[in-house]
Amino acid sequence: MLLDAFVSRHGDAFSFSRQHSCTFAKQVAGDFNPIHDVDAKRFCVPGDLLFSYLLTRYGVSQQLSCQFSGMVSADVLLHCKLEEGLIQVCDEQGKVYLSINFSGEHSHDLHVIEPLFQDYVQFSGQNFPHILQPLMAEQGVMIHPQRPLVIYESMTLSFDQLPTSKPKLSLAASKLDVEGKRGNVTLSFILTEDDKQIGKGEKRMILSNLQPYDEEQMQKMVTEYNNRKLAAGCFESFI
Repeated sequence: MLLDAFVSRHGDAFSFSRQHSCTFAKQVAGDFNPIHDVDAKRFCVPGDLLFSYLLTRYGVSQQLSCQFSGMVSADVLLHCKLEEGLIQVCDEQGKVYLSINFSGEHSHDLHVIEPLFQDYVQFSGQNFPHILQPLMAEQGVMIHPQRPLVIYESMTLSFDQLPTSKPKLSLAASKLDVEGKRGNVTLSFILTEDDKQIGKGEKRMILSNLQPYDEEQMQKMVTEYNNRKLAAGCFESFI
């Protein structure tokens, strides 16, 4: 499997190292958030890596909702608790980090699942600045330049019919609702196969420590992000 290179297995348990997480974020998802850097003080395993691993391990369902409830640190030993229609990822102390509810038809076909999560995480990795910067400018707010905090809250998938080949994901709508210093972002997307819509989805994120929008400060953040991509060998500019 594609994700074998990014996960360490310990019997039925599993974990993610700093290096594996960082490599996945940059090379698979195109996500250059500093929180996924190998030497980050507030390091966090990418939520998309955890979600993608669960898809490859347990398959994809016609109706699927994913709720994050904690950030996973490097090398934390994780277990999956299985109930009917529910998967919970927890550590050895029982703390739950992720819950997935599922129903309907089910598929374990990796020829479908791997392209699906690759397309999703690449879409997800482009949230900043492609999508978030225009939303913040429109609402007159921005994340803190020195302490940017974007939290992955939840994601849902709903298929009219499960894909049988490589599905294509595209953004349908985006919005930012501001409540004081907190912002709630909703990204809606559609899934197509052979140019026919077969499903839809939604990703929700939380923006914390919001402050008034400053174009100069924002462009500095975008430039720094571009420089991080260039340093990693990715040459697409977002300016």
